[in-house]
Parts: sequence; C-alpha cells; structure tokens
Amino acid sequence: MYIFGYGSLMNSASRQLTGQTGQAIPVIVQGLVRHWGKIDDSYIMSPLVVQRGDSEVNGVLLHVSDTELPEFDKRERGYQRMRVPAASILSEHAFDQAQDIWVYITDSHQPPCDNSPIVQSYVDTVLAGCLEVSEDFARHFVDYTVGWQYPRESDRHAPKYSRMAGVTPEQFPLIDSLLQHV
Repeated sequence: MYIFGYGSLMNSASRQLTGQTGQAIPVIVQGLVRHWGKIDDSYIMSPLVVQRGDSEVNGVLLHVSDTELPEFDKRERGYQRMRVPAASILSEHAFDQAQDIWVYITDSHQPPCDNSPIVQSYVDTVLAGCLEVSEDFARHFVDYTVGWQYPRESDRHAPKYSRMAGVTPEQFPLIDSLLQHV
C-alpha cells in the first residue's frame, strides 16, 4: 500500500523518524486542497492539512507495509485516513495502481493564529523534502498551499517542530527565495 505524503512526510529524514518506507514517488493528486491549519486549539504550531476540494496537491507516494502503517497512523493522529483513487494521481513515474493509496485528511480545520502560527522549522522541513525532488516541485508546493497570510514565526534559532530533520543552513537562502512572494 501507499501513503500520500504532502507535508513533512516528503522529507526523507523526517519520515524515517516514524518508520520505514519504500522509494518516494513524486506525484500530484487532483481533487485535494492543502491548507496551513490545525485540527484543534492544542497545537503550538500549525501544520498542514488537506481537504477534498477543487485544486491539486503535490507530494510523494510512499510504499509502506502493513506493519509500518500503525506508526504512521500514530504520527498523523487527529486526521482521518482516506483512500485516494489512482485515477486522480498524475505522475511521470510508475507506481502500482492496484495498491491501496491513503492520504491523511481532515474535514475541518482552524487557521493558524498567534498562539499556533506557521513555524519556519516546519516550513524548512517540508521544503527541504520538496527540494529532494526539485526546485520546481518546491515552487508548486508554495503556489498550491493556502494560508500563507496567517501568522508565521521565525524559529530557526530554536526550532519548535519536533521532527525537524534533513534541513541544512545551506538550504535557507533557496527556501527564503521560494517564500518571497507569499
């Protein structure tokens, strides 16, 4: 089976903190919208959430075994796991369309706020994952993610995101340039 990773799961170092996956296959899923948001008020930062909608979301398909899936379910607690139809996936890369494909979604979310802003350490982790694919892939992420106008916090000096991984200071100038227009 596959999990469609659209946030920090795109970052190979971050996802390895949860479990083992197969190769990350870059894809675009149609019929989803990615937002900055949170499921409830308990969050100290606002992660990404995906809902059904009239847009597209880039990310990676990750092959996971039946034994690894519960660890990813724990990581994504608070979200619902939903099947993604293979017909809604665009990719230049081959994948087994007969396998189950899952995405973690929410039907409702709250926008980021001063108490749970978008934190740079999470943005850095996600964009470093996108850059594992390409700069165009990272640009697509920025362009097709809703909610950049909400409060943001620069926390590179003291990261709030606990699964920050796979980010190097050498990437900061490119990440910052990708975010200039948001």
